[in-house]
Amino acid sequence: MVLGPVRGVVVMGVSGCGKSTVGALLAARWNARFVDADDLHPASNVAKMSAGEPLTDADRAPWLRRTGEVIAEAADAGRAVVVACSALRRTYRDMLRDGAGGDVAFVHLTADRELIVERTTARTDHFMPPALLDSQLATLEPLASDETGTTVDVSSAPETVVDRVAAWSARVPGVR
Repeated sequence: MVLGPVRGVVVMGVSGCGKSTVGALLAARWNARFVDADDLHPASNVAKMSAGEPLTDADRAPWLRRTGEVIAEAADAGRAVVVACSALRRTYRDMLRDGAGGDVAFVHLTADRELIVERTTARTDHFMPPALLDSQLATLEPLASDETGTTVDVSSAPETVVDRVAAWSARVPGVR
């Protein structure tokens, strides 16, 4: 479902599902700006997650507002933007839409827990420890029927995932 003009695309899901990889590939395909919302976290959030502590909603609020503002800035400049952001709860996605000043399309990347664990334990360059995966899975609220978006399994190669997203977006008015 498309609610209105889409101001940006957010690639969402739990840590380790491939948001940054898929988001960057999708942005390159669409000649869009790519933003990894992890880079927008304040230092206090990074320190907390690095210590194995889940963020609270109060911790997330300024980060989500800033991420929505980044989408709005790109849209207002007439530039397509793809953002990698967990956006695990409906309220978080609502904050992103509010900050963006309109509808945002969400690409929810999914996989079974075992694949995500394999990916997160293989990473050495990320502040999010694998121990927080279960808290993210418990927090995750799938896209609702009134949200613009699609859900894509990421057990295939990233290029295949991007092909599926591009095929979906070609059928949905208002999405790149």
